[in-house]
Amino acid sequence: MIEPNAVCRVAVIGAGTIGSSWAAHFLGRGMHVTVSDPGPGASEKLKQFIEDAWPAVQRLGGLDDADPSNWRFCHDSTEAVGDAQFVQESGPERLDEKIAIYKAVEPAMGDDVVLATSTSGLLISQLQADCRRPGRFVVGHPVNPPHIIPLVEVVAGTRTDPQVTDWAMAFYKFLGKHPVHIRKEVPGHLLNRLQVALLREAIHAVDADIASVADVDATLTAGLGLRWALMGAHLTFHLAGGPGGARHQFEHLGPAVEQWWADLGDPHLTPDVCAKVVEGIDRAVAHTNFDQLVAKRDEMLVALLEMIGEQGGHPGDPAQSVSS
Repeated sequence: MIEPNAVCRVAVIGAGTIGSSWAAHFLGRGMHVTVSDPGPGASEKLKQFIEDAWPAVQRLGGLDDADPSNWRFCHDSTEAVGDAQFVQESGPERLDEKIAIYKAVEPAMGDDVVLATSTSGLLISQLQADCRRPGRFVVGHPVNPPHIIPLVEVVAGTRTDPQVTDWAMAFYKFLGKHPVHIRKEVPGHLLNRLQVALLREAIHAVDADIASVADVDATLTAGLGLRWALMGAHLTFHLAGGPGGARHQFEHLGPAVEQWWADLGDPHLTPDVCAKVVEGIDRAVAHTNFDQLVAKRDEMLVALLEMIGEQGGHPGDPAQSVSS
């Protein structure tokens, strides 16, 4: 395999929201990017996405000489991977469609080229099962939008070569990302399991009339989310214990936490529950359209990352922030 820091040509399969964002990030790192997508108007949409994303890419460490036009588009995925030194697959989140993509592109890929999938929760062991060289397939799951948020979950399958896992970790780090090694395959990896665990209780709170959609979200953005942007659940729990830290918290609050766990909701996404949540969301964003919400989110994410960097910290390394 080529050294991770020597990669200069990448292929992106799928030019939806995630694939386009990956393309923008790769471009910002000075790479030549080939993108494939069979959808109508995909090339024009990609061009617009890159133009819109480029200011954020530059603010977050894009190379000075990076060229946002250094990409080409093709409808045929086999053509896209022909000379690629790395492939980021961001096709539809369907097992059968991804398997079909791999069956098509693998013969056209170089024998030592790594393919990472952006899947949100499919198991790479199932995806790689019928591949000719399954050892080079791995999960590289980003957080939306990948050109802004640094985290990437790296997950190996049962037939993934351990050297490929190490290579993927090193490659994403070279890209300026914060890769985390998920050591065991589980549906949804780690990030989405944490996310849907909280979402379950958020939906229960609305369904049980504990709070409105707006107040549930405010509890996160004006409360928990502010701390979680700086340190994770474990370190937050540790600091809440005062000088005694997590040890004191487990002794002092442990029984109450277990009682709260036992009382958490178990909502089901019935039409009535979904309608109630959607109605609350519609009220909360009544005067803002989708594009405005995305633009505001991205601008605030960039500003937050810049602020953390100015304070000497780095997302994913709270000890660095604390010790600075």
